[in-house]
Amino acid sequence: MPTVPMTPASSPEPRIRIIALGDELLAGVGDARALGWLGRAVASEQGASSRIDVFSAALPGETSAQLAERWDDEVQRRFSQEGQADGSVDHRVVISLGRADVGTGISLARSRLNLAKVLDGLERLRIPAFVVGPTPSSDPGTTAAVRELSGAFEDVCSRRRIPYVDTVGGLVGHEQWESDLTRSGGGHPGQTGYGLIAWLVLHGGFGRWLGTSS
Repeated sequence: MPTVPMTPASSPEPRIRIIALGDELLAGVGDARALGWLGRAVASEQGASSRIDVFSAALPGETSAQLAERWDDEVQRRFSQEGQADGSVDHRVVISLGRADVGTGISLARSRLNLAKVLDGLERLRIPAFVVGPTPSSDPGTTAAVRELSGAFEDVCSRRRIPYVDTVGGLVGHEQWESDLTRSGGGHPGQTGYGLIAWLVLHGGFGRWLGTSS
């Protein structure tokens, strides 16, 4: 009787492990659903063939200088050496930049250098990065400074061909965003605002970056 050749079992798709760094907006502060923008964006891309785990490390009021100091330790703590070795884990880093640099007086040049340090470090580790910029403030003067800061961050990412989402450009003057900030007291958004950020992130190529959608 002829022997039927065995078909090798296909290797399972690796789990995507998102290591997320950022300030209180990354943690979804003020969101009654406790999802924040990242939870909403990931839920939209999660599926039977797209298994995504999120390991967040948020620091309230974080500046780019603080991010530059802590990123390596935070990433290494959440990195799976075994998963990398056997191909079962696809590591990725999401960076959610806040507007604290404006309030603490960090210069644009220094902000650029701080972000560049993080992105170049991730490049050396061969971990893909996705960067989300700071959001508008309820104060027009602060928002004007945040727009300059976001432009500087975007340039750093563009030079490295790293996806960047300009949230201040997408949200400034947006009626729903501004009314949401007003309801929350001006410091952070609520459900509507986080939904708007998630929409910008998804339309900014989040799924393409993850490889979960085109």
